[in-house]
Amino acid sequence: MGSGSARAATAAAALLLLMLARGGESVSFWLPPPSAGVGEEGFLGGASRYLTRDERWMNQTLDHFNPTDHRQFKQRYYEFLDYYRAPNGPIFLKICGEASCNGISNDYLAVMAKKFGAAIVSPEHRYYGRSSPFNSLTTENLRFLSSKQALFDLAVFRQYYQETLNSKYNRSGADSSWFVFGGSYAGALSAWFRLKFPHLTCGSLASSGVVLAVYNFTDFDKQIGDSAGPECKEALQEVTRLVDGQLQCGRNSVKQLFGAAKLENDGDFLYLLADAAAIAFQYGNPDALCSPLIEAKKNGTDLVETFASYVKDYYIGKFGASVASYDQQYLKNTTPAVAESSYRLWWYQVCSEVAFFQVAPKNDSVRSPKIDTRYHLDLCRNVFGEGVYPDVFMTNLYYGGTRIAGSKIVFANGSQDPWRHASKHKSSEELPSYLIECKNCGHCSDLSGCPQAPSNIEGDSSKCSSPEALNKVRKQIVDHIDLWLSECQEQGHDKEPSLGSRWSIASI
Repeated sequence: MGSGSARAATAAAALLLLMLARGGESVSFWLPPPSAGVGEEGFLGGASRYLTRDERWMNQTLDHFNPTDHRQFKQRYYEFLDYYRAPNGPIFLKICGEASCNGISNDYLAVMAKKFGAAIVSPEHRYYGRSSPFNSLTTENLRFLSSKQALFDLAVFRQYYQETLNSKYNRSGADSSWFVFGGSYAGALSAWFRLKFPHLTCGSLASSGVVLAVYNFTDFDKQIGDSAGPECKEALQEVTRLVDGQLQCGRNSVKQLFGAAKLENDGDFLYLLADAAAIAFQYGNPDALCSPLIEAKKNGTDLVETFASYVKDYYIGKFGASVASYDQQYLKNTTPAVAESSYRLWWYQVCSEVAFFQVAPKNDSVRSPKIDTRYHLDLCRNVFGEGVYPDVFMTNLYYGGTRIAGSKIVFANGSQDPWRHASKHKSSEELPSYLIECKNCGHCSDLSGCPQAPSNIEGDSSKCSSPEALNKVRKQIVDHIDLWLSECQEQGHDKEPSLGSRWSIASI
């Protein structure tokens, strides 16, 4: 994820992903992590939204691909054992994505853990939050930040935690049934972990898992237009034309109207506006944006002022987006505060590995045509220097993109989520894929409920425009988990099984 999460989408948390997920919840996939703007007790809620926030630590290898480099760093993780049917219950590994991980959130995974008698463990992604190997995030120091290194982190963590659990319950050589979960960028990691380490997990859930690296991600903007509907789309396009025109005439006062006068680069400012519109659909709050715009257009009210009010009151105010994080000079800071480091970190992953350049399509675009490939490449060069470039061909060659050849991976996407176009949609017995169709079903709706930000306690589905659509997919996900865990058990996991040939679960 977030997001996640592109600045918020790509800045995610570079926007920003946007990675995955955000207070301690990875809501991103690349929309700016709310944690950057509102703090841990803000938009995403306080401790009641977490199963646990008790930190634990382990020593992690810095470079898994160089056996002569013995450097390590401290990696933060969390565990929740209240539902664990010790010692033979499964272990649910929830991957934290492109943001600070401040605990295990109380979303729908908690419901499933209770039904399956599972422990939940959640390691923080290297470099993000408090798991950074370096105090200074120079481009040189960021060379160990990649999905490949992160996957090996997960493999090492699994071994470490299994041994910890065996010691706790005085078991020798036992191997629990593990199942991996992730949303957004972390959803891609979940799928990739099952692909690369099939012997270490019984299966994976890739919630809004963006497994396809995309150089020019025009489908992102096209989905915003589709999700908005004709009236709202037309209003957004008119806002874009009016703002572009004012900037062309040198009227930078329009930036002040949006509370973004500090953004000297017009492209940075226009990216802020594009992300502000996108998050309404990405996170299941379409009416917050479209209702006032449609009303303003009908009444002849100033559309730019109406949109500016939404950006300031909702995106910056309630959602907690950081205007400063859109400033390339800000992104060049190599010693940001922990809560603000996600922006630079996710942009590095964007610029070095996955791209997801959210560029304007040639025709019928919602965002400004000034947000093009050149804007993204210039940002990468300006922020990280020469030599950092996203080789999406090699990324997709390594993982397979939407042709991923793994097994026992379930994909779930929300119909209104623009990131779904980087996920896998073709379904098969070994790689089932589900689309949750409803007006406010967006990013990671299978885990978060509706709307997706803030995430609902236990992923409550009652506020979805079609709760039955979400509940149907959730039942299918649970059935896959049940089947794949039982197959693990039959293969010798959990040496002293007491649950029979199938996991005994109550109906969900």
